[in-house]
Amino acid sequence: MGVVEGKVALISGVARGQGRSHAVRLAEEGANIIGFDICENDPSVEYPLANQADLEETIALVEKTGQKIHAVKADVRDFAAVKRVVDDGVAEFGRLDIILANAGIMPVTGEQRLSQAAWHAGIDTMLTGVHNTIYAGVGHIRSGNRGGSIIITSSTAGLVGGLSDGSPGMLSYIASKHGVVGLMRAYAVQLAGESIRVNTVHPTGVASPMILNEAFNNYIQEFPEIAANLRNPMPTREHGMLLPEDVTENIMFLLSDAGRFVTGQTVIFDAGFTAR
Repeated sequence: MGVVEGKVALISGVARGQGRSHAVRLAEEGANIIGFDICENDPSVEYPLANQADLEETIALVEKTGQKIHAVKADVRDFAAVKRVVDDGVAEFGRLDIILANAGIMPVTGEQRLSQAAWHAGIDTMLTGVHNTIYAGVGHIRSGNRGGSIIITSSTAGLVGGLSDGSPGMLSYIASKHGVVGLMRAYAVQLAGESIRVNTVHPTGVASPMILNEAFNNYIQEFPEIAANLRNPMPTREHGMLLPEDVTENIMFLLSDAGRFVTGQTVIFDAGFTAR
């Protein structure tokens, strides 16, 4: 029996990167998936965001496991759209057990990062968007009276402040990744009596399209001191980063029976990054 056999998981930012990795692995372990992604670019973000073809590829990969997926285009900043995705998915699958609030952007490169629009894009996506995702889904978990798990993707940038170049875009990333820790702790206390666990995960840099793009490469060439601060004490992968699958493995621990008493925690797997 799979780790999440018979359960249903909601995943934001499911079209590629960490979201896709989580969706496929949870499906392999027996879960059906409800997911959404913006599937269009944002003028405040220099690199291309996920598109409809990415989402279709995730759908195909999940269905290849034999599990089902309800995944559509929706903007995490739009609560009504998120609620519609969640409600439709629960109507199809009959339950909700897991929320992975994963959607994120990096409005930290190019001239875009200097605009106030970049601040709002970051906060609206990675703080308000996390609130929207959890708020739209938590009632369904509670109504099942089976317990559950909510995991928010934060970052090492949600624990330290030394990565900033002072731009509104970078500040929005750091502030939102710190802010979701407060959301996590509030929900963890509120929901503990119902055996619903709530945690944040804090990976170091992950080799996904959010970082593996021309815009970010140009940024670290322009700001070598920030690039130096991103290095991990422990050797990792070929790019000096984790893979999306490494994050998924830690999430699977939190979803498993081994993690059944872990709640209210900032779960760090950062190759020693925050130990410096």
